[in-house]
Amino acid sequence: MSAPPAAREPGPPAGATPARPAGGRAAWRWAKRIATLAFFALLAGLLWNQARSIEWAEVREALAGYRLATLALAAALAAASYTVYSCYDLLSRHYSGHLLPTRQVMGLTFVCYAFNLNLGSLVGGLALRYRLYSRLGLDTPTITRIVSFSMATNWLGYLLLAGAAFALQPPDLPPPWRLDPGGLRGLGGAMVVAGLAYLAACAFARRRSWTLRGHVFALPPLPLALAQVGVSMLNWLLMATIVWLLLQQQRVPYPSVLTTLLVAAVAGVITHVPAGLGVLEAVFVALLSHRAPAAPLVAALLAYRAVYYLAPLALAALAYLRAELRWRRTHPEERHARHRAGLLRATAPGRPAAAASPRPADGRRAEGAPAPGAATGGPASREAPPRDRRRA
Repeated sequence: MSAPPAAREPGPPAGATPARPAGGRAAWRWAKRIATLAFFALLAGLLWNQARSIEWAEVREALAGYRLATLALAAALAAASYTVYSCYDLLSRHYSGHLLPTRQVMGLTFVCYAFNLNLGSLVGGLALRYRLYSRLGLDTPTITRIVSFSMATNWLGYLLLAGAAFALQPPDLPPPWRLDPGGLRGLGGAMVVAGLAYLAACAFARRRSWTLRGHVFALPPLPLALAQVGVSMLNWLLMATIVWLLLQQQRVPYPSVLTTLLVAAVAGVITHVPAGLGVLEAVFVALLSHRAPAAPLVAALLAYRAVYYLAPLALAALAYLRAELRWRRTHPEERHARHRAGLLRATAPGRPAAAASPRPADGRRAEGAPAPGAATGGPASREAPPRDRRRA
């Protein structure tokens, strides 16, 4: 008698994609966390050592020594930079195809940029943009295209500008920092090649779109890509000009200020510190300490923060508060709907929200809505109609 066939373990259904091992992804996530924490610890130690050596009385004296004309010119340059940054979303309008007016787009971008600089990209760059654009009637895929195109614009100009600066004139590092200029030149060349590759793809690529997690990303035409490069590079140059203007008494060369600002921008992104608080100062003092004393450097950066970060944030907060109040006045039904939803959840915690009958703000039942208890097992559904009782 032959032995029965061995039982086979059930395998995956036909056509199913086998699950990828999660060990590699988990290791990569931990590696990134460890690298970020190590960089943050190094930067924190550098900042602590520098803060102990700074004479804060000299910082206050340097701040008090700024002339009103210098601060006014710095504020005008900051306004020009915010205007240029607002053009990012105007280019995104051409890319995404929405028809919002220019004034609305630029005002919204100003508010989001100020919150982005001071509170981080998750607040200003993403959450606030989605909230404000959705209130203007745009759907989520369109907003995603706007946000992604704006971010690409910012870092495309950074790649080409920083790459050219590192390749042509590497940062003049202090004597203790013995780094090979050839390595910085190579890094700059690679950054320029990456930016030019994007432009070449926009000009010559046959495949113009890719789908990532349900979102379609398309290459813009070459003229629009060149406009991205132009406005982004101009914005970075304006930001460096503000710092250079506030450092004029120390006669720090503009190229040194520009490359230091570009390095500080990347350090702020890596550490995820809102507004790069302390990161900007640490990088500037570390890289320019051989060109200027620490106290005037810190004073210039504090003035830069006041002009470029805090003053626009105050204006943006007022503009956002005004827009929020106007929205509540013109859309009271949304507030009432949220209030009714809260009451339903409080009074019937075990009942799904979809079972509640929708009602307009005036209290009438919406057209086509079921009567109370019609399909919920209430009294109206348990009691038979009079005609059915007579037949019984």
